[in-house]
Amino acid sequence: MKNLVLFTFIMILCILHSCKDEKQPVLVDKQIVKTIVKEIPKKKIDSMITKDFVLGKFNYTKHDAFEKVSASHSSKTIYLNKNCYEVFKAMYKQAKADGINLKIISGTRNFYEQKSIWERKWKKYESLEPNARALKILEYSSMPTSSRHHWGTDMDLNNLNNSYFEKGEGLKIYNWLLKHAKAYGFKQVYTEKTHRRTGYNMEKWHWSYMPLAETYLEFYNANISYADIIDFKGFEQAQELDVIKYYVNGISKD
Repeated sequence: MKNLVLFTFIMILCILHSCKDEKQPVLVDKQIVKTIVKEIPKKKIDSMITKDFVLGKFNYTKHDAFEKVSASHSSKTIYLNKNCYEVFKAMYKQAKADGINLKIISGTRNFYEQKSIWERKWKKYESLEPNARALKILEYSSMPTSSRHHWGTDMDLNNLNNSYFEKGEGLKIYNWLLKHAKAYGFKQVYTEKTHRRTGYNMEKWHWSYMPLAETYLEFYNANISYADIIDFKGFEQAQELDVIKYYVNGISKD
C-alpha cells in the first residue's frame, strides 16, 4: 500500500513538472483587437479622409494619424497609420511567442516616394512601347496616386521575394500569417490571380489592415478619377490600362 501511495505521489510530481515546462499557447485576445479598432469610430475616420490623403499627396511624418515604427519592428525608418500599428504590435507579440519574427521592411510611401520608384523603373524599361512599359512596372509597383502604401495601412513583411516564403523560415512565417493575421484584421490582398483577381502579381509579403483600408478604398472609388492620376512620367497610360478597375481594385475578394 505504501509503495502504491509513493508511486502515485511520484507520478503526480512528474505530471506537474511536465505541465510547468510545457510552453503554453498564446491565444488571440480578440477583445483587445476590437478595442483598438473602435478607438477611431468610422465617422471620425471619414472626416479625416481627403483626396490628397488617398492620393498620397501629404507628409505622413507630420500627419497626426501616423506614427514612426519602433526599430524592434522594422528594418529602417518606417511610418504607419497609428491604428494599424497598434494592432500590428499585438499581432507581433503573439507571433514572437510562437517563435515567429515579423519584420516590417516597407510601410507608408507618399506620392513623391512612389513617383521616384515608378520613374526609375520607367527609365529602366524605356525600350518598351508605353503600354507595355507601364504593364511591366505594374507587375509589382503601383502608379503614384494609386498605391495602398499611401494610406499607412499596408506593409511589406520580411522579404520582397515570393520564393523566400516557399521554404524554411519564410514558409513558417507565411503559414503563421495565413493562420493568424485575419484575426487581427490583416489580409494578403495580392494573392494568386484566381477567382478573376486582376492587377499586380502575387505578393506574399504584402499585408493590408482591412478595417481602415476598406474605408479608404471606398472613398477612393467615390472621389478619384483619371484626372487625378497625373504628374509623373507615363501617367497617360493609367486610363488606357484602366488602373483603377484592374489594379486599385484588383485585390483578393476572399
